[in-house]
Amino acid sequence: MELLLKGKTKNVYMMDDGNILLQFKDDATGKDGVFDPGENAVGLTIEGLGKESIALSKYFFELLGGVGVPTHFVSADLDKAQMVVKPAQMFGRGLEIVVRFKATGSYTRRYGDYIEEGTDLDALVEFTLKSDERADPPITGDSLEALGIMNQGEYQACKELAKEIGVIIRDDLAKKGLTLYDIKFEFGYVSGKIALVDEVSGGCMRAYKNNTWIQPMDLNKMILS
Repeated sequence: MELLLKGKTKNVYMMDDGNILLQFKDDATGKDGVFDPGENAVGLTIEGLGKESIALSKYFFELLGGVGVPTHFVSADLDKAQMVVKPAQMFGRGLEIVVRFKATGSYTRRYGDYIEEGTDLDALVEFTLKSDERADPPITGDSLEALGIMNQGEYQACKELAKEIGVIIRDDLAKKGLTLYDIKFEFGYVSGKIALVDEVSGGCMRAYKNNTWIQPMDLNKMILS
């Protein structure tokens, strides 16, 4: 296998059959030892997080695939914290698309003069560039087109798909007494179709139970129990 990328939370390898192997780590994004999916640097290491992230990603990819949502998922080996996926053509150098059901995190840090923490948002969608150097700046659809990253049709397709997936996951969490505040996704072209890629784990979302923020390891176990 060829190592393609050493990432913050996983390493990426090209397999001999043309598929991609994701090797998950126990590292999580955050700051000063506190988990935060909105941060763009590793802030802490949580033993067993890689395996738990694989288990939850497998759960959600299979849930989404069952209702016809296109994804890159092929298979997962929980013991090895590995996931096999189809290769994807990304938009530019990568985008993160955040679906927000309640105001929190970077949203209230940016717009706190106008909105309070926990205010309801109607599946509001934000696009951000994946750029550690520039702190993952938000970007508009017009700028995405002007920069040649995606056209307006692709922008709208990703936006609607992100909303659809976000609502499916929100409703699934609600069955377990959990409230989804926000969740981030990545999309790319897989076999010529825009599809959900990367992972869908506790490190990609903020969920609360009885107004208490659930940390990734606990969230993974609560969802899978």
